[in-house]
Amino acid sequence: MNSDAFDVRVEKGISQAREIAASGQVHALCAMARDHRDWPVRAACVELLGEHFSDVEEAKEAIAYGTHDPVDQVAFTAIRTAGERRVDTAIRDLIGIAGWPSQITREHTSKPVGFGAAYTKRALLSIFGSDDPDTLRRLEDEHFAGLRRKVAAETRQRNHDDVVLVPGGPFIAGASQEHIDRVHQQVGSFQMNDQDNRLRVVELPSFTIDRTAVTNRRYAAFLAEADGTDRFDHPDQPVGHDHTPAHWHDARFNGPDLPVVGVDWYDAWAFASWAGGRLPSEDEWEKAARGTDARIFPWGNEWDAANANDVSRSFGVEPEGRLDLERLLESAHAGYPKTPVLPADSLPGSASPYGALNLSGNVWEMTSTNFYTGEEMDPFFKGRKPIEFMNRRDAFYALRGGTWTSPAVCLTTYYRGKDLLTDRHNEIGFRCVYPT
Repeated sequence: MNSDAFDVRVEKGISQAREIAASGQVHALCAMARDHRDWPVRAACVELLGEHFSDVEEAKEAIAYGTHDPVDQVAFTAIRTAGERRVDTAIRDLIGIAGWPSQITREHTSKPVGFGAAYTKRALLSIFGSDDPDTLRRLEDEHFAGLRRKVAAETRQRNHDDVVLVPGGPFIAGASQEHIDRVHQQVGSFQMNDQDNRLRVVELPSFTIDRTAVTNRRYAAFLAEADGTDRFDHPDQPVGHDHTPAHWHDARFNGPDLPVVGVDWYDAWAFASWAGGRLPSEDEWEKAARGTDARIFPWGNEWDAANANDVSRSFGVEPEGRLDLERLLESAHAGYPKTPVLPADSLPGSASPYGALNLSGNVWEMTSTNFYTGEEMDPFFKGRKPIEFMNRRDAFYALRGGTWTSPAVCLTTYYRGKDLLTDRHNEIGFRCVYPT
């Protein structure tokens, strides 16, 4: 399209916007400010909203929306308009762009800025009516007090008392070659390295964690309350997702005291939300399992088959190396092994330093950590099929603890596994953590 035709179209659009503003059609003007295909028209609509309707909530929301327009000139217009008209609805958006005004006005936190940050800072100071950091801090608290009360009112209390406390402080995470060599001497045959979980010290605040993996009994209570609502669902959860476990009707896995399996990461996330908690990070899971003395297994540094449900216990056979393990797993069928998983509160000797049971063996446990990046999972795949993202690194979360098909080397406190966030396996469960 040539520039002359574009200019004519823009002039026509702006003229239409002025007519709409003059006739008081705020809803139509807001729609143009958001959706008009030509950015000069969107910018003009934002200015008109500020000029004619700055006390109307719908207009204020449209101005705030404009601060995120992909075209900088529209965004800058919306930012300036928000400041000039003191549009408090835009405060959250502006803070998201420039940061808290009580911080960006302190000299030691200042840094070179571009147009957007400069406009945004000026708009925030105009809306709050101050440039004093301490005054701004007080005004920020006052502005967000209602939102904080709403969040607090909607926050679910922990619905489960069978938890253990993991005190805050540092712990030794990861594995040294010495640790790894020691495991090889104990269990033989199976090899691993420390390349994906290096030895380091991690500082964590205190938290509580479920003493056992989430059971079918607890999960059934969640299903009963969650049926017909999306209140607990992750925003990225697939459309039409059903939280019912895939193995809900398999007698080997559906006993009320067994760990729930056959659920995916979205199911676990929703359950944790319902339970008033969340999935543990890898570091939280590891500290809960090993304490502060860098132990190899939750119960200590020596392998003890009596304390874990690994492949040898579940199949009743000790595989001698990888090929033997593969042949053994290939022999599994609907009736074998007969009792692959144990009740979640079995094997008291498996207890970690804080009293959590079966963190090694029985079922793998999900975490909130991305396997590849080590960052919090932040999936964004809604509307796409698993085959479209099964090779994406951001679609894989970290698993911990090993399972009933794992050899002892996978049951160490530092061993890492991974899975696609939409997969449902009879080897994977989870437990939740809660604030103290």
